[in-house]
Amino acid sequence: MSDLLLRHARLVPVRAGDVAPAEPVDVLLREGTVHAVGSGLSRPAGIEEYDAAGRWLAPGLWDHHVHLGQWSLATQRTDTSHTRSPEEMVALVAELVAGDPGTPVIGWGHRPATWPRQGTVSDLDAVSGITPVVLVSGDCHHAWLNSAALAALELAPREGVVTETEWFDAYALLARITADSGAEDYQAALLRAASLGVVGLVDFEFVGDLDSWRERWHDGCDLLRVRTATYADGLEAVIAEGLRSGDPLLPGDDRLVMGPLKIISDGSLNTRTAWCHDHYTHGALPQHPAGAPNLSGHELTGLLARAHAHGLEVATHAIGDAALAQALHSYTLTGARGSIEHVQLARREEVTRLAQLGLRASVQPHHLVDDRDLIELTWADRAERAFPFGWLRDAGAWLHLGSDAPVSPLDPWLAIDAAVRRTGDERPAWHPEHALTRPEAFAASVDGRRMVEVDAPGDLVVLDEDPRTHAAPPVLLTVVAGRVVHRA
Repeated sequence: MSDLLLRHARLVPVRAGDVAPAEPVDVLLREGTVHAVGSGLSRPAGIEEYDAAGRWLAPGLWDHHVHLGQWSLATQRTDTSHTRSPEEMVALVAELVAGDPGTPVIGWGHRPATWPRQGTVSDLDAVSGITPVVLVSGDCHHAWLNSAALAALELAPREGVVTETEWFDAYALLARITADSGAEDYQAALLRAASLGVVGLVDFEFVGDLDSWRERWHDGCDLLRVRTATYADGLEAVIAEGLRSGDPLLPGDDRLVMGPLKIISDGSLNTRTAWCHDHYTHGALPQHPAGAPNLSGHELTGLLARAHAHGLEVATHAIGDAALAQALHSYTLTGARGSIEHVQLARREEVTRLAQLGLRASVQPHHLVDDRDLIELTWADRAERAFPFGWLRDAGAWLHLGSDAPVSPLDPWLAIDAAVRRTGDERPAWHPEHALTRPEAFAASVDGRRMVEVDAPGDLVVLDEDPRTHAAPPVLLTVVAGRVVHRA
């Protein structure tokens, strides 16, 4: 924890009822908490002073959905997002293999749902030989591998892609053929986030355990606040350790804490596995024309009940509307608390129920930039119910924005802009009835905080412009628990 005196800062009202002083004020942070707010505050001896010079001071931003290990490796992997067919991808792989024979090819970012056909293992084998090739889709819910990579990851031979739970399990073995993320990679990712005004994140990484975070925390990754989740395979270990959501993982440090149990209850749109009430209108899987759940209702309810009984919140991934309905039913039966992650497709009654249950709607607005054309193809009869931020707001649900990095960049300003403009190019807003205002989107990005006030955590950001009226205002200073972690 650190102390800091901020001079001449203009406070940003965040939520309804916040009334900012007409003139800039001083803000004193002591032991990581806002100790005083007012004009002409005395500077205690030995405390650093920063002059905001009339610029804007707000609670720091959060990303409520990150896969930090994968995001930390994103710059080390080949960007395949530009490929538009299996032939383009195979040509790229052939070029990479020829340029550095024997070095595994790890790609990420392609979205094959709109390709004229799906690639096969044989396509990759023809140009890669014994060089392992792993091409992770942009939604991270499946990967296209060659035979060498299938063997290295102990997967059965096949011609198609590896999807959902089978892929999530295989991802844990990827370090066999490529470097895994280390503390330096994490540190670099955290510093990039801090430069954007991020003070905290919820980490849903698939690989690793609580001790992994404890170790990297001591290796220089103690920069932002982190809530680290567990998955079902780690739940009993968390319970055995007696950890509840919000408990510190290290004594005396409330910046690294236990997060929720994460459950992936259905698939994704790009993989055509998001579980819907109705059949997909294009490209449906023959065996699952409406997508499919990853868990039975009984299994999902059992996990929620187990976590809730031991003081853990639950973050349930639900992209399709049928998955959302099942998740809400399980929360109702168990009384579990937490969030629904994604809420990418919903019926109005499900949105109302989500709000009534007091659950957080943890959404990733930038996904609509990537998915709008695919939705018009695959959910053509229900596009008006996709990314229903307007309904969620009107129902009184708690909205929390995030990125799902690396699916979208870890950049809260991108998420805010997508929630407001509902477009990422020159086209008009897509279903603008669901657009948030910029103040609403900003308020959904600060972890439920109000305007900077006494006794609030010392997690603050100094901005060159008012975030309620300007897109991506330059970040001049980011402070976490009173400690400066970024200075422009």
